[in-house]
Amino acid sequence: MDMRTQVNTALKQAMKDKAASRLSTLRLINAAIKDKDIAARGSGDGEEGGVSDADVLDILGRMTKQRKESARAYEEGGRLDLAEREREEIAVIEEFLPRQLNESEVEVAIGKAINETGASSIRDMGKVMGALKARYTGQIDFGKVGPKVKDRLCTSGNC
Repeated sequence: MDMRTQVNTALKQAMKDKAASRLSTLRLINAAIKDKDIAARGSGDGEEGGVSDADVLDILGRMTKQRKESARAYEEGGRLDLAEREREEIAVIEEFLPRQLNESEVEVAIGKAINETGASSIRDMGKVMGALKARYTGQIDFGKVGPKVKDRLCTSGNC
């Protein structure tokens, strides 16, 4: 079942269950997917059936990141009720994301990507990151992985 179908199925179930906050979040997800569909159609990049699952994972990842930043800002501002609402939305969004890799799994993935691409210096970082993104989209925080890849490539003495 593709990502769009999973979201729509969950949306229908939330309507039946009368789960208002869950329904609200699922509608936001659906709206973001439809916005991406429209943007892709306008630029001629859209697939026949709409955005791909990789695009949906990207959308969900951005939505999660935005809500984490908002929750942190609300906590700093003393608005714990709004921070809790953001965390509830994060929980709903993360149901559709693949399991995040732990630190040791990330290190193994970096090692595999370096070996597969034949990377030997920092100039090959783009190849390594491309390989990781192709295989682990939605499972790795690439903002945190970039410095690890750089360190790994620099330890080979080519920085």
